[in-house]
Amino acid sequence: MVQSNPQLENLLQPRLTKYIPHEPTAKQCAFLLLDDVLDAFYGGAAGGGKSDALLMAALQYVDMPNYNALLIRDTYTNLAMPEALMDRADEWLYHTDAKWNAENKQWRFPSGATVGFGYLDGPRDHLKYKGAEFQFIGLDEASDLRWEQALYLFSRLRRTKSRKGQTRNKELRNLVPLRFRAASNPGGISHEKLKTRYIDADKKDHKKIFIPAGLDDNPHLDVESYNEALDQLDPVTREQLKNGNWDIRNKGRLFDRAWFEIVDVPPKETRLLRYWDLASTEPHKRNPDPDYTTAVKLSVDAFGIYYVEEVRRFQSTPKKVEKDVLQTAQLDGKEVPIHMEQEPGSSE
Repeated sequence: MVQSNPQLENLLQPRLTKYIPHEPTAKQCAFLLLDDVLDAFYGGAAGGGKSDALLMAALQYVDMPNYNALLIRDTYTNLAMPEALMDRADEWLYHTDAKWNAENKQWRFPSGATVGFGYLDGPRDHLKYKGAEFQFIGLDEASDLRWEQALYLFSRLRRTKSRKGQTRNKELRNLVPLRFRAASNPGGISHEKLKTRYIDADKKDHKKIFIPAGLDDNPHLDVESYNEALDQLDPVTREQLKNGNWDIRNKGRLFDRAWFEIVDVPPKETRLLRYWDLASTEPHKRNPDPDYTTAVKLSVDAFGIYYVEEVRRFQSTPKKVEKDVLQTAQLDGKEVPIHMEQEPGSSE
């Protein structure tokens, strides 16, 4: 059908440059076609071609002047490992007319475009990019990054306008999109942030796109031998990497979900109480996801068994937190005692 319709065939072909040495897979094509989407995520199972997809996306517009791309990992060591982003870029670009700047960790192309590499290892490393200007930012193994730092990089996606109100290059303005791209397997410190933002997001939200990919989506991989290696892992990690399962997690150190029985209604003869763990910051640009104030309403029976009846979580200012505590106490009534965690430096 596509071959009989050249116009449709063109629409299904992503923009490629001579610096991309092989044809993208079907899933990578879908990822590379998202020019009109600011925020997109590629990932799931290991072996799905995530790093290739990010590098291809970064190279799509290197033939355009004033184009700058940045590829990020959690540490320089992981960035420079064999077959990691920097090593793969060297393999793709070494024999081309692109020039490598070892000091800046950056490839420069005849058009003047650049593709650079960086990392977010320390808690303030994101500030290294303050004042920089990129049209593409790609995060490899995004679940290993502090997500607040990753979100800060959105502020670096921009184009500079001239005094006449136009971008410095009309061609760049018209043809080069601003793109934030992430790729990752499940697991890692930002697993839940990625799951909430992309995997569990409303499917009608076209502002954030998730492209799932796994072993079977990568024809360049020896799937049989890789499956054999993955089968040696612990059950949770194996399920995450082999099947791209975002719902399975390692058990916590204190609680196991399997210990808890779900009941429709707690026993009638119980004593009620409310516990608060206070915080006092609402989201803002420098801290888009601060700690939550949490209120748990519990009941306890004569045998000392506790029932969680309600959990409230919110991020707000000290004044609003104080107001909410008062309103909650009024709704609970005088028969529900209140307990608040107190620790040095905590909100009061």
